[in-house]
Amino acid sequence: MKSALVPDPKLAMSASCSPLRLLPSAGVRIEPLRVAVLAPPWIPVPPPGYGGIEAVVDLLCEALVARGHDVTLFAAPGSRSSACVQALLDAAHPDTIGSSLHESDHVACAWEQIDLAAERGRAFDVVHDHSGFTALAMSDRVDAPVVHTIHGPFAGETVRFYQRHGRKAHLVAISRSQAQSAPAGVRISDVVPNPIAVERWPLRCEKQGYLLWIGRMDPVKGAHRAIEVARLAGRPLVLAGPVQAGQEDYFQKSIEPHVDGRWVHYIGEVGGTSKRELFANAAALLMPVRWQEPFGMVMVEALACGTPVIAFPEGAAAEIVIDGQNGMLVSDEAGMARAIGQVGRIDAARCRASAAERYDVSVSAAGYERVYHQAIDRRRRPGILRPRVMLPERRRVPAEPGNTSR
Repeated sequence: MKSALVPDPKLAMSASCSPLRLLPSAGVRIEPLRVAVLAPPWIPVPPPGYGGIEAVVDLLCEALVARGHDVTLFAAPGSRSSACVQALLDAAHPDTIGSSLHESDHVACAWEQIDLAAERGRAFDVVHDHSGFTALAMSDRVDAPVVHTIHGPFAGETVRFYQRHGRKAHLVAISRSQAQSAPAGVRISDVVPNPIAVERWPLRCEKQGYLLWIGRMDPVKGAHRAIEVARLAGRPLVLAGPVQAGQEDYFQKSIEPHVDGRWVHYIGEVGGTSKRELFANAAALLMPVRWQEPFGMVMVEALACGTPVIAFPEGAAAEIVIDGQNGMLVSDEAGMARAIGQVGRIDAARCRASAAERYDVSVSAAGYERVYHQAIDRRRRPGILRPRVMLPERRRVPAEPGNTSR
């Protein structure tokens, strides 16, 4: 990819290592809690590149510690945090995301450490799970109340799963759209959006001419639609993101043939300053997603850089994008191509403000503190029993006279 599209990273206005700036707590006294946070076992926290959940966990832990909480992060090896980090497995597993073996091993080890902390008089007040399905299914096996953030959609087999196990924890949705899609019998305790530290993302008012699409190379993410939009608009397109296991065929057939190094550039997975610069200099971020995406962190990251978002009104996109103010909501690829000609009217500072006002990490941290106290109070309430599954007591069968076999 030509350097003209991505300027020198040294021009970045802020670095990811800058101190976290928290909004004031409006005079509300914060009661310190002992919080166990369970990240997925696949990728270290913070993620070196792709890793939306890991980025969320990283920011949330940092904010909770800054607000005075005692936080322990159970995460993949190689993780770093201002929280106390405990790596439970021997290695991270970025190439086997979704493996039941690694996920169950990770959760079982975390549950063991949580039980040990209680035995030593250092019990956790609350456990916050971001790791996936296993921890939710086993939430009734630990004494501390469990808060489970739902990072994926309610679709297919997950519907029955949440109907069966959702009662075991306090479920948190990451958007109103996701909460409204909850199946019958699944109670959502609260809606807390994914966080961003806006000050760590460079605001760029003068944009370059390229359009940006960023995500994993899954057909539902719509990279092929972004290519069609760029063709219709006659604008260069930058595609960024990993090709994960199982996505090779889609990439080879639907994406790679269009990558010519002139109009369509594919630069692979990006992170850190390079990712921030990509967002900051893009004329617009394209979000041609045709499914009920629960959130879409790339939209918030673009807005933090003053980059407008053009999206289909599916899922959380209709909440994040305020039509005509920080981007545009359109019905199809042709409408998206037409909207590109109007993005110059969108004010970059307003885009950034729309992210800070709704998705700043302080907003998310305060939201989770509210949920933590609700979970703790409910556990303490008389008559509320923990739904632990009790195993039947093993009975000894007397041996027959003269039978000494074992």
